[in-house]
Amino acid sequence: MHLNDNTNQNRIRRWVICFLLISVSIDMLFLWNICAGSVSISVKYILEILRGMHAEDTAYQIIWGIRMPRAFAAMLLGGALSVSGFLLQTFFHNPIAGPFVLGISSGAKLMVALVMIVLLGNGIAVSSSVLILASFIGSMICMGFILLLSRKADNMSALIIGGVMIGYVCSAITDIAVTFAKDTDIVNLHNWSMGSFSGIDWENIKVIVVVVVASLLAAFLMSKPISAYQQGENYAKSVGVNTKLFRIGLILISGLLSACVTAFAGPISFVGIAVPHLIRSLLKTSKPILVIPGCFFGGAAFCLICDLIARTVFAPTDVSISSVTAVFGAPVVIYMLIKRQKGY
Repeated sequence: MHLNDNTNQNRIRRWVICFLLISVSIDMLFLWNICAGSVSISVKYILEILRGMHAEDTAYQIIWGIRMPRAFAAMLLGGALSVSGFLLQTFFHNPIAGPFVLGISSGAKLMVALVMIVLLGNGIAVSSSVLILASFIGSMICMGFILLLSRKADNMSALIIGGVMIGYVCSAITDIAVTFAKDTDIVNLHNWSMGSFSGIDWENIKVIVVVVVASLLAAFLMSKPISAYQQGENYAKSVGVNTKLFRIGLILISGLLSACVTAFAGPISFVGIAVPHLIRSLLKTSKPILVIPGCFFGGAAFCLICDLIARTVFAPTDVSISSVTAVFGAPVVIYMLIKRQKGY
């Protein structure tokens, strides 16, 4: 009994320390993101700007109009993508599943690109809600194909390969559509289609907060049935979980989170796979009540540091955020595949 108490205390201590470290990392990275760039601004000057001073300076406009919305977007959308990946991994019972690998992000990208080309080509302004709706529809169409494929595929490897192929098809159609679009539309689509947090303003942040917070709350409220579902579908049924409704809810929440990310930042690779794995390894647990907030905070920190690299390494030129996330995320996925192959 005494040994069990010590074990529980050690686990709780580990969880508290992990969340504190991640929180401190996010604070430091957020401040670093708004300090660094082609125009370097000191911490002291930024604190004065945050208190409302220097309102007439160019630095004030850079901080409030460009860097802070971008940093908030990296936090919110990075966290959303990570949680979306965790929900998909739970759904398919596979740690390699994720919005980018399964082609869901590419489907969302295709639909948003088509909507932007059609509406912008006719001089119609595109609102945030329209982009999210288009992205969600694209996500759900691809998810439908994945679900159909999952009924025919004998193993998860075939499902993953099928998802990658769906992603390639969607990306090819997107490239064809962009090729025949007007030059003005191509300018609007270029940075977004490569994956970027640039150009996001405070109005976009308001929409992102509403969508992401509502989706995260729904996911968090589903922690108990998710925990049961992790033990297997039959076990979940035995404890009273309506698995049909549960699976639909899981798909909708994951799709909405992924759609929100794609609508505002374009397709971002590997975050939805790598971060949930790293968080589970860090916390040494798969409990959804801990892993869901852990994934959100971990995804926020991961995208903050990746966006910082994307903005500053080749400043004033921005590198695609997907290029940076792939550099750090792909090795994690390769490690997971090797580990899984060895049966650890």
